[in-house]
Amino acid sequence: MRRTKAATSDGEPRPNTESEDMSMTVAAGQLRAYIERVERLMEEKQTIADDIKEVYAEMKGTGFDTTAVRTVIRLRKMDADERAEREAIVDLYREALGMA
Repeated sequence: MRRTKAATSDGEPRPNTESEDMSMTVAAGQLRAYIERVERLMEEKQTIADDIKEVYAEMKGTGFDTTAVRTVIRLRKMDADERAEREAIVDLYREALGMA
């Protein structure tokens, strides 16, 4: 059974041409390939997340404070100027609250 697209001027349905069928097949194949790539990457992402979780568990088991470690990692991601600005704001807030 052929799919139909638009109607002709006399109202009859116009069948898809071979090139339209081929492009739909190519587009479907391309879409499937993209989806499968994303699915593989999502699996890898989950594997990496599980690995990171294991490393934090190891750190905790050897006595490290994982909250502090996460803070240090977050700070290391920042460039020096951004980190200095963040620390200045925190210091300002501490002073305002009498925590300095």
